[in-house]
Amino acid sequence: MPFGLFNGSYLSKRNTGIGVVAKNLIQFLSPDIFRILDPLHSDRDGCIPIPQKLSPNYGMRGHIRRLFWMQTQLPLILKKSGAEFLMSPLPEIPLFSSVPSIVLAHDLIPIRYPSFSFLTLHNATYVPLVFNQAKLIFCNSISTATDINKFYGIPFSKLYPIRLGFDKSKFYNLNLTRENFFLIIGRHNPHKNLQRVLRSFALLSDKNFKLIFVGPIDARYTPSLQRLAKELNISDRCIWKGWVSDKEKLFLLNKCHALLLLSLWEGFGLSALEAMACGTTVLVSNKGALKEVVGDVGYSVDPLDVMAITSLMNEIINNYSLLKLSAKQGPNRAALFNWEQTAREIEKILIDKL
Repeated sequence: MPFGLFNGSYLSKRNTGIGVVAKNLIQFLSPDIFRILDPLHSDRDGCIPIPQKLSPNYGMRGHIRRLFWMQTQLPLILKKSGAEFLMSPLPEIPLFSSVPSIVLAHDLIPIRYPSFSFLTLHNATYVPLVFNQAKLIFCNSISTATDINKFYGIPFSKLYPIRLGFDKSKFYNLNLTRENFFLIIGRHNPHKNLQRVLRSFALLSDKNFKLIFVGPIDARYTPSLQRLAKELNISDRCIWKGWVSDKEKLFLLNKCHALLLLSLWEGFGLSALEAMACGTTVLVSNKGALKEVVGDVGYSVDPLDVMAITSLMNEIINNYSLLKLSAKQGPNRAALFNWEQTAREIEKILIDKL
């Protein structure tokens, strides 16, 4: 049985996105196969302490510290541990190590929607080196695997789409009465398409509804969205909550009329999965991997079509039977995505291929 190290350098006390994936995988990966590189210095058996403040929670400095640590210190840790492989929950590995690497790829948003930013430069230079050097690449969706082949020319023989999961102990149906607000969970980056969402929301016929945003306030993007809300005369109906606890997130998912995830592209869509687990109606973009996640349970729309988004929101407001259908079908769909099954699938592939 192969023995490897799991790169936990992305972990923090307030995880989002990749941090959530890493945290949940660690829960179910077999300690017979993996030891965890742990910046939180937890008491799990077999953890190897690594420096703190390497995660995105520490901004650009966190990214730079993590990448520097990865190229300079991680090869020494790998050599000392005797590990036969390294697994990373994102496309980051030491490029000058003879130890085989396995990575998990999430999306190619910085390449699909390039900007003059560190992320685009990172994905245009470092990430292709990682993909070419990696022995195996797990992908969080067929959509992501197709993009990696399309944009980087990586053969499908190296790409393994797997289903991710959600924390079923934290997200479930409370059978609460739904209230008059739509919920948006996630960052405020341009590909999240929030400007069109605001314009669509402003056109709703029912002005009693509110729009609640849960996600980090970003000085680059949030102010312009708030200005647009003011221009559209809906700022009094928009609530910007920032980061919330899992307990509050569970409550909001169970009280909202529907979750909106209308991004221009998503490699997966964890918030849609968590919403379905709560029996919540989900409105998603028909781009990227979101249809892979919601199947026939969610309601999809062209994210570029403001009027179509408004029409779908109006339909959800006026047709209560759609909410009842989501409450029945959503948890069954979400149950197909299970972290324990994800971990076992990863381990089976590793044992077969290494």
